[in-house]
Amino acid sequence: QVQLVESGGGLVQAGGSLRLSCAASGRTFNNYAMGWFRQAPGKQREFVAAITWSADEIHYADSVKGRFTISRDNAKNMAYLQMNSLKPEDTAVYYCAADSFFWTTARDYHYWGQGTQVTVSS
Repeated sequence: QVQLVESGGGLVQAGGSLRLSCAASGRTFNNYAMGWFRQAPGKQREFVAAITWSADEIHYADSVKGRFTISRDNAKNMAYLQMNSLKPEDTAVYYCAADSFFWTTARDYHYWGQGTQVTVSS
């Protein structure tokens, strides 16, 4: 089992930045790929970014490419999502997820956090 807790969400103006953190506990963190997903009201959960355990492969959704950066610190059992140039359409609940394999689809991840709200005002 892996327990995940997100933090760092909040209210920010368009063009601003936020850094989300995901703290992991339980099984060895560096055995797992990590993903970030988001879900806006009335919409399906969508992929944002994912990183392998060794950080040798990273994928981003086209909508965030060039603005968001995913990273991890295996020594601290932490994953991060740096979000720059935020837009109102980035408003959503953001979730981190973990799995033994590297996926970009929500249904394939076994472990999930509770989510953190990000609101971008125009």
